[in-house]
Amino acid sequence: MSLLEVKDLHVKVGDKEILRGVDLAIEKGEVHVVMGPNASGKTTLIMTLLGYPGYKITQGKIAFNGINFNEKPIHERVALGLFVAFQTPPEIRGVKLRDLIRIAGGQDPWDPLKEEKETIATPLLEKVGLDPATFFSRDVNVGFSGGEKKRSELAQIFAARPRLMILDEPDSGVDIDSLKTLGLDLGDYIRENNCAALVITHYRHILPYIRPDKASVMCHGRVIVTGDPYEIFSKIEEKGYCEYLGVCPPDMKSLVEKEKTYEQDSQVEKGTG
Repeated sequence: MSLLEVKDLHVKVGDKEILRGVDLAIEKGEVHVVMGPNASGKTTLIMTLLGYPGYKITQGKIAFNGINFNEKPIHERVALGLFVAFQTPPEIRGVKLRDLIRIAGGQDPWDPLKEEKETIATPLLEKVGLDPATFFSRDVNVGFSGGEKKRSELAQIFAARPRLMILDEPDSGVDIDSLKTLGLDLGDYIRENNCAALVITHYRHILPYIRPDKASVMCHGRVIVTGDPYEIFSKIEEKGYCEYLGVCPPDMKSLVEKEKTYEQDSQVEKGTG
């Protein structure tokens, strides 16, 4: 049984269908990269997995460790081991970073009357390269640089200890030095904790650190190709999405016709057509 199983997933946002039959499986401890052109459905897939309101499943199923996720609210999905790190983490005024890290780990906010020295958020801030003296009492992400926001989310991930982390473009808005630090910390955590990861990215820069097992390419609301991540990245960098997928511009009709052709050719080769 896969840790995450997505079968024939159709999702509407308002009156518009965004996902049109997504199939995806992630095993325990697997790092799976998902890429695709803009508006291919990657963000909708993330928000649907999280259970965010407004993303309506009209067909198909999401199962996490054998549990049907279709009707479960966000807090129950998180409690079962799901964590989403967003491309652009929001600023949260009035909430201290130390307290959010503690809450992510199932602890109450820090009370100096009960705990003279804070011992949960502090070592995690140090681990991700954020000076506790500077960031301990700051409001979440307020005035943070892109790299600092990513590091603060990393500290929350480490506190939550998820079974599956979903990372939405973790390399976006991050300089090379910060990317190396983030990538190494993520890679170490994944391997040490046998944690699965679904990583949305457009670039190969983070791959050497997280060492992905598989990659999938989404286009027009479906997963079109799944295979070796380095081979897929190389072909996309060489040809671009349109030429690699054989569809330009990407549209559902062409993709469906192409899939039917593949199926017919396969049947002829097997002598069943």
